[in-house]
Amino acid sequence: MAVRAAAQLPAIAGGSPVRRVMLPYGHQVVGTEEDRAVLQVLRSERLTQGPVCRRFEKKLRAVCGARRLVAFNSGTTALQAALAVLGIGTGDEVVVPAITFVATANAVLYQGARPVVADVESDTLCLDPASLERAISPATRAVVVMHYAGHPASLEAVLEVARRHRLAVVEDAAHALGARWTRAGQVVPVGSLADSLCAFSFHPVKAITTAEGGAVACSSELLAARLRAFRHHGIADGPDRAADGDRIAMLGINGRMSELHAALGEVQLDKLPLLLQRRRQLAARYRQELADRRELELPEERPGCSSAWHLFAIRLRSGYWRADRNTILQALRAEGIGVQVHYVPLYLHPHLRRRAGLVAGGCPVAENSWPRLLSLPLWPGMTAADQDDVLEALERVSNFFRR
Repeated sequence: MAVRAAAQLPAIAGGSPVRRVMLPYGHQVVGTEEDRAVLQVLRSERLTQGPVCRRFEKKLRAVCGARRLVAFNSGTTALQAALAVLGIGTGDEVVVPAITFVATANAVLYQGARPVVADVESDTLCLDPASLERAISPATRAVVVMHYAGHPASLEAVLEVARRHRLAVVEDAAHALGARWTRAGQVVPVGSLADSLCAFSFHPVKAITTAEGGAVACSSELLAARLRAFRHHGIADGPDRAADGDRIAMLGINGRMSELHAALGEVQLDKLPLLLQRRRQLAARYRQELADRRELELPEERPGCSSAWHLFAIRLRSGYWRADRNTILQALRAEGIGVQVHYVPLYLHPHLRRRAGLVAGGCPVAENSWPRLLSLPLWPGMTAADQDDVLEALERVSNFFRR
């Protein structure tokens, strides 16, 4: 419940906080339909490797416009699986964007390969195709493209670079279920491309949740069969499976999605249009209410693109503040607003400094952007009053710390 303070001083300076209970930056939205679906599985004969996961895969494939799709137990596993079935391994390099969750690079490391960090574009913070070009070496085998905050990356340009250098393309669409872009005048849902593998995540803060879960969309039946084998210890399924014992043809892991998780996801997929609509409404209101705040840079949506609005990541405009981003972050949290930073650039993580490469010339856009980044709360269960609290807290903190 919001607590309206009489004084306009921010809580960090002695005022009363806008909220007593922290508003998270993201949160799942589930109801009685999900309860019933999960309970039905609990009372069934199969808790894993059953029909519900297959139904979830079929429904998700239709939502994405994908030809084939394989579910996994997490988005990170999905990323690793995509790289594994492409044959990425020791001695290979994979280009990754600087601004992304560490799992994007970790999936490369799990395969024994070396991530090479490239810069991002200044408007979307997605991978910069020009920086990708500079990051390519004779050892480069693939590129992982992150759709940051739910906004489609510059895939047409990335695919052109990849074709010239004969690189595989993996889309990290953890943020981007339901996002769309245009190609030759045609609407392209993220996950529907024939010339990439696309990995999704279903963590509780994502567009839909399976509690934990992920999936890979692709066009090739051969790759789909390898994905299914990878998630099941390398055991191939289908009519050629030996009756007298499994013959393991590839190294795999236990990456299966359980029936319980799939049941949750199946119901969530039915709600996806409304969940996305609410995210877009909240993002539109943020953009309207904050349009005149010169001290803030607001996230953009390019013409021809429809973001899934996983995040609403603002940037504090340089020269307008008498405090750094971390102070502003702490001030907003003191108001009960659970802002976050998405993300620390990959090359600044200690474990990646030793294991990753960096594009020649570094990542000036990421370097300039990340110390100014703040993600405001945005999730479909937020009420108008919740968003009012965010806006009030931001106004108080901004008025206090603005030059």
